[in-house]
Amino acid sequence: MSASDTPPVRHHVERLAAEGIDVVRVTYPDLIGTERARDVLLDHLPAACEHGLAFCRAVYHTTPQGDTVPVPGGLDAGLPDIRVTPDLDTLTALPWEPGVASCLGDVTDPATGLPAPESPRDLLRTVVGRCREHGLRPVVGPELEYFLCDAAPDRPTGWRRYSDADGVVYTAGLRADGDNHLLRTLRLLRDLDIGVSSGNHEYDGSQFEINLTHAEALQAADRAFRFKAAVKELARKEGRLATFMAKPFNGAGGSGFHLHLSCEDDEGGNAFADPAAPHGLSATARHAVAGVLAHAPALAALANPTVNSYKRFGPHSLAPWLIDWGLDNRSAMVRVPPERGSGSRFELRLGDASANPYLLIAGTLAAALLGVLAGEEPPAPLEGYGYDPAKAAVLPMTLPAALDALEADTALTEVLGKEFTASYLIYKRDEVARFHRHVTDWEFTEYAYHL
Repeated sequence: MSASDTPPVRHHVERLAAEGIDVVRVTYPDLIGTERARDVLLDHLPAACEHGLAFCRAVYHTTPQGDTVPVPGGLDAGLPDIRVTPDLDTLTALPWEPGVASCLGDVTDPATGLPAPESPRDLLRTVVGRCREHGLRPVVGPELEYFLCDAAPDRPTGWRRYSDADGVVYTAGLRADGDNHLLRTLRLLRDLDIGVSSGNHEYDGSQFEINLTHAEALQAADRAFRFKAAVKELARKEGRLATFMAKPFNGAGGSGFHLHLSCEDDEGGNAFADPAAPHGLSATARHAVAGVLAHAPALAALANPTVNSYKRFGPHSLAPWLIDWGLDNRSAMVRVPPERGSGSRFELRLGDASANPYLLIAGTLAAALLGVLAGEEPPAPLEGYGYDPAKAAVLPMTLPAALDALEADTALTEVLGKEFTASYLIYKRDEVARFHRHVTDWEFTEYAYHL
């Protein structure tokens, strides 16, 4: 019996046909976390499950502008294939696209049968496996912010903020959202079944935050990846732009990607909870926090992965740019919320919304695991309002500095994998080089008339 004839595949095909679905969109994340995909007619889904779908491996090395970066294994190898096999356990109908369901794909190298080295989803699987070897099952709750934009052909970027309303942080309804974007989006995302729970207007005009329920680490990353793709697609259907860019506008704040992390032990209890320990946090929790602090400079390369990311940092930005932690303190890079017992966790506030969910979660877990294995304690928690460089070390303030820190952190890169790390560094350093060659509008405005 071939794979395409197995009862599970037949069952899915029959169920989808009964629901009026005739196309399955097979998607997977590229290196920067954007969606790559192919639409497969339902009749051909069994063959796709048996043989996989061929894509060029260099898709992982392709820039947002469509150029191919010379990462080993791509151009130098003659642009070989990767194989993407539908993961039918992730099938879900697209509420806004009748007749279409979507599923994630597993990516392998046809030559070896092993996961593709650049596959973010498989990297996270590997790191989760390392955690489980030490009796820890990571649980993650993602929080993501984004800006909604309307078309503005008269502006250089072609877009303007959907709303310029001020003073509407933590609101819902028409006060800051005249077209009910949030309400409409929440309902459609609910029907997508990716664990969306709530949402609100955020700090700046046209900025929104939608929360996802916590889940096992890989499922949480899957949810965040599909959430970002869905929000952008829903905006496109309305002729709008939803951007998870770290800081898209001057005169406005940035968008964060905060992670709430806890771990279950072998008995299913919260491994971060210990009411008799300092701050009510177990030794495992404190060591995990210490690990994240120790590896924060390298982690920034994954959590803040673009040139633009570092324009979100700075005094009074409410974005963490110092390496510190605190108890229910939102001015710290690592915040421990007040819940204890089964709710014990920490919140990493370092990431911005442009981060690849799989890489941000994998890097955070790797740093936390290294801290647990090292068994070191964190320094005293931050007291009061932070952002004082006299009290804590400064994070890398540019992407090149963060990439250098990642390359130098051999303990972290060993967990992440040397081949992945090498590919990521080459790809991102090409991005930096292209930026430095580009003449910006700021430069022309600053210099052209006077010099």
